[in-house]
Amino acid sequence: ARSRNDQVATDTRLYLRGKIVELNHELAATQSWLLESARGETDTVMPGMTHLQHAQPVSLAHHLLAYFWMFQRDRERLSDLVKRVNRMPLGSAALAGTPFPIDRQLTSSLLGFDSPMENSLDAVSDRDYVVEFLSAASLVMMHLSRFSEELIIWSTPEFGFVRLDDSVTTGSSIMPQKKNPDVAELIRGKTGRLYGALMGALTMLKALPLAYNRDLQEDKAFLFEGVDTALSSVRLMRLMLSTAKFSRERMEKSLAGDFSNATEIADYLASKGMPFRDAHEVSGRTVKYCLEHRKSIEALTLEDLRSIDKGFSDDVLPLLSHRAAMRARKSEGGTGVTAVEAQIVQAEIALRS
Repeated sequence: ARSRNDQVATDTRLYLRGKIVELNHELAATQSWLLESARGETDTVMPGMTHLQHAQPVSLAHHLLAYFWMFQRDRERLSDLVKRVNRMPLGSAALAGTPFPIDRQLTSSLLGFDSPMENSLDAVSDRDYVVEFLSAASLVMMHLSRFSEELIIWSTPEFGFVRLDDSVTTGSSIMPQKKNPDVAELIRGKTGRLYGALMGALTMLKALPLAYNRDLQEDKAFLFEGVDTALSSVRLMRLMLSTAKFSRERMEKSLAGDFSNATEIADYLASKGMPFRDAHEVSGRTVKYCLEHRKSIEALTLEDLRSIDKGFSDDVLPLLSHRAAMRARKSEGGTGVTAVEAQIVQAEIALRS
């Protein structure tokens, strides 16, 4: 009651079932590092960006936790996929089943599957789970690539937000001062390879008639590359992060005179009853005043502010620093210290689930 067709399909599922558990474990370990690091950075202020331009101040903890939640979604997708991977093809034989009185339920239980697959034709030809894994792994790689890109940018002299360890960087054969972020760049580059494996699997499957065809032999190349790339990349990301040194001083200094606290002007005036459209216009005039007088917003006096608009009172002055702007975002999911502390509690619960 056995054929290479159902045996190979069963072996592939057994292999992938174990690798999903392994990848989930590696992602959880990376999340643990992010969570532990975030605990000590809730009041570390840095520029939050849109379009790679300074937008509003955020905390380093908030930025790190953004990746925690990306990896949490990755783990949830992988865990959900196990339900579809953990179905047993064995006993389907070549494609039509067998005349022998086998007990597929017993075999399924002994091999740790949830249940046998219901249709023998589908059982030997289904590779949906390979495509699903490669899709989920592509999202893992996308998140790793985004993080790698930020670490590459942050490690440049122009930013100086992070110093990557020698173990994850290389020098130059000509330029002795170089410290190239090779591991981050390789993760970024290998993301494209996993995308290629996903597209290769989809293209291979797109016109296959039932049931087994030799084309399906190609699924192993795509799957094995996807598994190896995702696992090694997550491990390397954790090594890179655990040996990195973040510069709180450079992060805070980069905010000086960037006007990313200009929103505080608009929010303050709106809280006093001014329509936000008008408050936004006053905020813009405040930035223009600063540029003309070569001042930063946090250096403005009450006299300066009242020369722009009479709606300002002295209670605005403590609100204008970048740290105050960051701390003010106390809404659920925001970057304020109390909001991030609450987020850390949520992250602890998610990691245990």
